[in-house]
Amino acid sequence: MKSITLLFTLCLLLNFSGCSSLAELQDVNWPADRLYLKAKEELDAGGYDDAIKYYELLEARHPFGKYAQQAQLDIIYAYYKFNEPESAIMAADRFIKLYPRHAHVDYAYYLKGLVNFERNQSTLDRLLGLDRSQREQSAAMQSFQKFSELVARFPDSKYRADARQRMIYLRNMLAEHELHVAKFYMIRGAYVAAANRASNVIKSYQRAPAIPDALVTLAKAYKIMGLNDLSESALKVLKLNYPNHEKIAVVENLVVK
Repeated sequence: MKSITLLFTLCLLLNFSGCSSLAELQDVNWPADRLYLKAKEELDAGGYDDAIKYYELLEARHPFGKYAQQAQLDIIYAYYKFNEPESAIMAADRFIKLYPRHAHVDYAYYLKGLVNFERNQSTLDRLLGLDRSQREQSAAMQSFQKFSELVARFPDSKYRADARQRMIYLRNMLAEHELHVAKFYMIRGAYVAAANRASNVIKSYQRAPAIPDALVTLAKAYKIMGLNDLSESALKVLKLNYPNHEKIAVVENLVVK
């Protein structure tokens, strides 16, 4: 009983402390430069929650000052690091809309890609060692699109090289996801759907590591459906490009009942 009372008291103290801190922040009557420096100090120290509060206070009180633009750019990163992806994307969209010719607008595009990239990297997946390519891939697709936009719009951006590397990773994972779906359809006996998915891997994700297995799946699906010419064509491409692939024999020896 004492432990419950102590826990309740502690929670109350923490709540009052938080309210007091918030009230004190609202009473802060600092000039714009001091607010910005304090926000940046919290951001650099990893105090993202407090940094966001100071940036928001700065924007509310000095929306047109010389620190406003940089504050709006910095807060995107603060939201991202504080695990508020929706707020980060909204802040990035707002900055891009307000300052499309800003010298560092490429950073806003980069962060939009990065936010969605991290959305696809589940903490649970990391802990359990799960294959991310087997999960729903809308965030990965959005991330790829945003990085692609950055690369196309800002060929001289310092974030371009990193964006391109992440795009390669995302492309390979999207291809692997399509292959997982194709194999699922094969197991279910939905051979037309399996062939369509495997064909999409080959057409849309050239040079991805999933290509050879996609050719195997395509050749098998066509053979099972009795489309022997198409099966032979897929197998020919497989042999030509991956002559040592271990599943060539599997396709050749496949007996259709």
